[in-house]
Amino acid sequence: MWESKRAAAVPGSVFALMDAAKSRARSSGLEIIDLSIGSSDLAPPEAVLEELRAATRDPGTYRYPLFSDTAPLRTAAAGYLARRFGVPVNPETEVLPLIGAQEGLTHLLMAVTDPGDTLLLPDPGYPPYLGAAAVAGLNVVTLPLRPERGFLPDLEGVPGTVRPRALLLNYPNNPTSAVADRAFFEHAADWARRRGTLLIHDHPYAELTFGDYRAPSALEAGGEGVVELHSLSKTHHMGGFRVGFAAGDARAIAALARVKGAVDFHPYLGIQRAAALALGLPDELGRAGAATFQARRDALVPALRELGWQVALPQASMYAWAQVPGLQDSVAFAVRAAEQTGVAISPGRAFGTLGESFVRFALVQPPEVLREAARRLGTVAPDRAAL
Repeated sequence: MWESKRAAAVPGSVFALMDAAKSRARSSGLEIIDLSIGSSDLAPPEAVLEELRAATRDPGTYRYPLFSDTAPLRTAAAGYLARRFGVPVNPETEVLPLIGAQEGLTHLLMAVTDPGDTLLLPDPGYPPYLGAAAVAGLNVVTLPLRPERGFLPDLEGVPGTVRPRALLLNYPNNPTSAVADRAFFEHAADWARRRGTLLIHDHPYAELTFGDYRAPSALEAGGEGVVELHSLSKTHHMGGFRVGFAAGDARAIAALARVKGAVDFHPYLGIQRAAALALGLPDELGRAGAATFQARRDALVPALRELGWQVALPQASMYAWAQVPGLQDSVAFAVRAAEQTGVAISPGRAFGTLGESFVRFALVQPPEVLREAARRLGTVAPDRAAL
């Protein structure tokens, strides 16, 4: 009776099935190796934690934070963008703190679109994108991400009859771990401006890059008509802190500020102080976690390839995206794997129709545990008919 059309339009999640499968595995005595959730298992830098501890003892942090109180975090975010990407932004008009990038995306869509507008979304893509679009009342048109194109969309293939209000991209990508270069973002920004479309880039894995690869920013293509969402959840291992920022087009940022002003205050001042310190850390400290995830990648990918699975070697992110030969139903396979082996992975179909035949691994366990997970999965038939 009380469910709105917006709430009803939010798609259900197959991850509830995975939770149930993990519970059954525990009940049968299996040791769980949970690689299904992309939440960093590493600790934030100690200096960040100490900054937060000190803030909790400062009574001045206990009140509601106003926009003026966010100046240090906005300045730190602008400094990070300038240092890391060579992107100049005005911290007064082109940066806004978020209570996590996922919250920021939903409010941004509500701020820059009207119900019935069209949003271009990647397939496969991060499942909460669909929920954000549903809450904003948007018409979703999917952009296929295919292996033969390096999981990059063919923007020129979007029909001229499609008039998107916004285009959402995410590189380094979840779930595929695909990466994009500056030339791609320059092309995407040019395409969006020609179409009168706002380019939104979700950039939570900016510092989780491996080897010589460094992820660019969409803002390197210019800030007009571009908004980028940054999170400290992955790169600084502050997922539970719920803090990030949006940067880019001043008009879009102003609209976002109006919507957020109606529904929330800003992050707790202590968390803002901790985030500002994190964004100002030397690059080698800010990127310390990347080496850990790279070592985990180097343990898991060869083990999966020994099973005959097709897995590209990720250049970034905290995921491995594996195509399983003969896999017809990734959800059934993931549930079966959890129940039979205790290894929990994410079924590709959870990320879109083009995710079928794939599964996603979150690199949130030590190398030896990842190798054990691959060994166990080698005992699970990809198709129930093969049992």
